[in-house]
Parts: sequence; C-alpha cells; structure tokens
Amino acid sequence: MRKLPLLVFLLLSSSAFAQKTYIQCGKLIDGISGKAEPEMTIVVDGKMIGDIQKGYTSGSSGDKVIDLKNKTVMPGLIDCHVHLEEQHSKTGMLDAFTMTDADVAFHAQVYAKRTLMAGFTTVRDLGGSGVNISLSKAVAQGLVDGPRIITAGRAISASGGHMDNSVGFRDDVFDHKMGPDDGVADGRDELIKAVRLQIKRGSAVIKIASTGGVLDLSENSSGAEFTVDEIKAVVETAKDYGLRVACHAHGAEGIKRAILAGVTSIEHGTFMNDEDRELAKKYGTYLVPTIIAGKSVSDSAKVPGYFPPVIARKAVEVGTQIQNNFAQSYKAGVKIAFGTDAGVYPHGKNYMEFQYMVEAGMPPMEAIKAATVNAADLLGINNQTGSIVKGKLADIVAVDGDPLVDIKTMKNMAFVMKEGKIYTNQ
Repeated sequence: MRKLPLLVFLLLSSSAFAQKTYIQCGKLIDGISGKAEPEMTIVVDGKMIGDIQKGYTSGSSGDKVIDLKNKTVMPGLIDCHVHLEEQHSKTGMLDAFTMTDADVAFHAQVYAKRTLMAGFTTVRDLGGSGVNISLSKAVAQGLVDGPRIITAGRAISASGGHMDNSVGFRDDVFDHKMGPDDGVADGRDELIKAVRLQIKRGSAVIKIASTGGVLDLSENSSGAEFTVDEIKAVVETAKDYGLRVACHAHGAEGIKRAILAGVTSIEHGTFMNDEDRELAKKYGTYLVPTIIAGKSVSDSAKVPGYFPPVIARKAVEVGTQIQNNFAQSYKAGVKIAFGTDAGVYPHGKNYMEFQYMVEAGMPPMEAIKAATVNAADLLGINNQTGSIVKGKLADIVAVDGDPLVDIKTMKNMAFVMKEGKIYTNQ
C-alpha cells in the first residue's frame, strides 16, 4: 500500500477528528416549529450547524459540551432596522457638525458589539454616512466584534426630504447643493445615479424615503415625496444588481406608492390604511414596525428643550401611532419582520421591541419568528441563518427563562454564538 506523506496524513486526521461543540438545550425554539422542544442538542461543526439531536448528547471525549439545560435556546436574532453610526441625544444635531468620520467609527464599533451581546447576530443598517459600510467590512474580517451587517450606506430621499441634511438650514450653511452623491435625488435619472453610487461604495441594500420623517427640520412627516415612477426607477436599478429596497414611509399615500413600485419592505408604516394593508398582502411587502423608536421619540418630546419644536411636534404625532398601526397590520395579515430603528433609542435595548409587539397582540412565538425566520426571509439570507437547521450558520443564542411564558426574558441574554464563535456564556 502506498504511504501518504506525513503532512497530508496529519491534515486528513485533524479534519476527521476536529472538535465539535454539543449545545445541550433545556428548551429549543428552532424558528420554524410553533412550539419549543424540550431536551435537545445542537451539534456545531466549525461555523455550521452539523446536526440537531433529541435528548442530551455529548459526542466523543474530544468534543466540547455547553450546558444550557436551564435556558431557552433559539436562532441568533435579526434586527432589520438599525443605525449603528449614531445614538440620538439632545446634542444629536450639533454632533453631526462636530464629529469626524473617525469619531463616528469609534462610536459605531461600540454600538455594534453592544448589539451583538444583546443577541442580535445579524442587522440591516438602514443609513448613515458610509462609515457603516466600513464597519460591515471590519466585522466580516474579524477586526471588530459585532453582528453581521447588511448595510444601505447612505439612504436616498428627495430634495427637502427626510435624508436631505440641509433641510431647515440656511442655503449657505453647506458648501454645496445636496445631490445624488449625498443621497438626495429627484427624477428617474438622478435616482438611478444615486442608487448606482451607493452600490459602487459597497451598499448591500438600498434605503429610500417615500415620505417625510420625524428627526429632521421639515414641517411634514407624512407627505408623499416620490412618484410611483420615481420609486420604480430605484427598485429596478437595485434589482439589476441583485439588491432589495427598504422604504421609510409614514403617510398612507407614500406607503401606497412604494408598495405599487415594488419595494421589499415598508419601514415604520405609521399611518398605513386598509388599502395599503391589502396592497402589502397582495405584493408580499413586509412591514418593519419599529415600535420602540416611536415610543422613544414621543417620550423624549416631553422633555423641555430635548428637540426643536418642529421635531417635538412630529415626534408626538407619529411616535404615539406606530404601535397601533402594527396591531392593525398584524391582525390584517401583513407580513411582519422585526426592526427597531436602533440609534433613535439606546443600542442594546433592541429586546424591548418584543415586549411592545406582544403588548399589541402578537403571540410571543410569532414575535420571535419575526426576528428570526421572517427577518431572514426579508433580508434574503434564509438559506444561511434565521432558524436552527442542519447546514445553516451556527448563529445561536439563549436566554434565562421562557420567553413564550414571559417575553420580557428576551432581555436576559445568557449565551451568544455567531458562526460557531462564542461571545458570551453566562
């Protein structure tokens, strides 16, 4: 018999006997089933889920065992709407003029790790200065601890729209007129250019605003700001590159136009009406409700001087309505994916969205699915993550207690694993 070279033999041997990790789960929510399974074991092989076994198994003597017998284990959570570059505060507008990109980057990496430690192994970052693209790369390269980041780079809006940073300021405050390079575009040609610029810079999803917003100095938070044809130009261009489109929208008309134009998700959806809901169901459009953001801004608006008067007014008008719209949309059968608008409230408290969703009438299991299998479907990564299935990435988290009994236990994150690497095991 021909002898194998020693190096080849060693490589084959190490591959064959590589250590596996056996996670013994007291209760397992796999993201697919409608109930939690007791006494299960997840076998992690490298970055992947190698097997799911009934009962508590431990493999061979060389394998690692993690005892989570008193925990509820589930897929790594997914937040479909975050802003890792920022954390809003009373000085937020001033910070935009004083912080450099380096300042933003150092803050962002802290927020990224805080989000991961809260159990969110994947996020969709829906707009910043472009530092978010660099942060996404740094996390992917293992330079920074954080969730997997699917980012939009700069978000796109109309002149005078929600992402036009010159709104409310004198014309001479900025050294140039906002245009496609800044994510401000009008008409098909400018919008196509704006989308292509974001893709060129590394965006993995496109974010637009079809209505006004709250945290800007414009007077109207809900008026429609693009035509159906303009939004179609964005959707078609993004689709050419294999990207999806998320659409910030508060007002009913702007929501309707965005759905008809083919966006993948409506973000916030505050004043969505029955016609919008029927269209969302017809076209399979997701709603990402961000209830916690609405509650946060409406609470902040009550603090004298926290916001300029125009923002405070809009915060109360919009913020107090988001949870009610979510309740109506869920009951109507609109597809829901979990998203919080983190950055509008403190990063790391994303779990509070679960409480507000359940409070509004969504069963705990459905709320968890919104942040796992549904969110993965919205992001187009359900072949990689979002459920505990053999062959998917080992994104696994665990909480103390049973969230199906008390959803507030989602706060008690005791174990976080992303792609087979353990970040905490308390």
